[in-house]
Amino acid sequence: MYKYQRGEYFAQVAGGMEEYGLSEAKGLGAKNIVQKIRGISFKADQKTLYRINYTSRFLTRVLAPLISFKCPDRDTLYKNIKRIEWDSFFYLNKTFAVFSNVSASSINNSQFASLCAKDAIADYFMDKFGRRPNVDTKDPDAWISVHIKDDYCVVSFDTSGGSLHKRGYRKQSVTAPMQETLAAIILEITEWDGTKCLYDPMCGSGTLLSEAYMKHCNIPSGYLKKSFGFEHLPDFEKELWESVKAYEDNKIIKLPEGLIRGSDADTNAVEATLENMETLPGGEDVEIKQAAFMDLKNIENAVIVCNPPYGIRLSKGKNLDAFYKAFGDFLKQKCKGGTAYIYFGEREYIKKLGLKASFKKPLKNGGLDGRLVKIELY
Repeated sequence: MYKYQRGEYFAQVAGGMEEYGLSEAKGLGAKNIVQKIRGISFKADQKTLYRINYTSRFLTRVLAPLISFKCPDRDTLYKNIKRIEWDSFFYLNKTFAVFSNVSASSINNSQFASLCAKDAIADYFMDKFGRRPNVDTKDPDAWISVHIKDDYCVVSFDTSGGSLHKRGYRKQSVTAPMQETLAAIILEITEWDGTKCLYDPMCGSGTLLSEAYMKHCNIPSGYLKKSFGFEHLPDFEKELWESVKAYEDNKIIKLPEGLIRGSDADTNAVEATLENMETLPGGEDVEIKQAAFMDLKNIENAVIVCNPPYGIRLSKGKNLDAFYKAFGDFLKQKCKGGTAYIYFGEREYIKKLGLKASFKKPLKNGGLDGRLVKIELY
């Protein structure tokens, strides 16, 4: 019996966002949840595992632990991984990839650990079938995780089938787009409940708008995902998965007119947002137009959410100080009675708005240590 068959799982969450992942997993039915660094451990039955993978907006991936063991050297790692019956998870005609994380251990190189694990899996198939499956590091059928800390190794199977932040709606993009899971958490922090209009005046490729639309209309985050890793587990129950999917899909509702809107001064950004929104069922109901924020009419009593341009997202020669001052004036003069939630990839520009913030929450976006700022607009 593998460890996950006792209902034990580990979900990866972006650093600093663990509390949101914990709360969400609890709401989706997970039990015995323990918050850890960059993730949570929990217990779940198969139905809950399928639901979490299909609907989670905050988690990055869900791992099913197979075995764990003391791992002082390469030979121990190789032998233990090779003894797993890998053909019960995927066949020779499928591809696989290994991703590793090591720390404070004799094996101190993640790439080396991945290579050792890959060799062990390939040799398992070679010994049993005389052939090896191919490796595909970009889009494999099966993802295997190797985690080694303090010379203790956990080998897991990725039940998500790749990162859950890849919703599938981003067909077009702009420079340095916001990660989908971060956008979902920002919307959670705003506590937007659909009673007020939500507006993004610098929508870029529409990540915040897409996440807001999926959240309000109950569209599962994995709605566009073609397959999940849990479909490769030896005890996968197809009928149970289909019933979970049908139940969640039946919750989808239509968007009220004018509830979610956005704009951008860049024609390419508007075109990207429109194309991305159209991949979602009913996504064409989100109102998008081309306009610089200073040319917009009043947007009063609304929730303003945006990720303004910063150094790597703005053309050279642009005056960011003047840009942010103008944006602060726009919020103050045209967005009265509303609340603005602005994500700053570079914190030094917060003061350039000239507005008092109610809070400044640290939230990372890739390698950026950004801040989400809340401003009440009286």
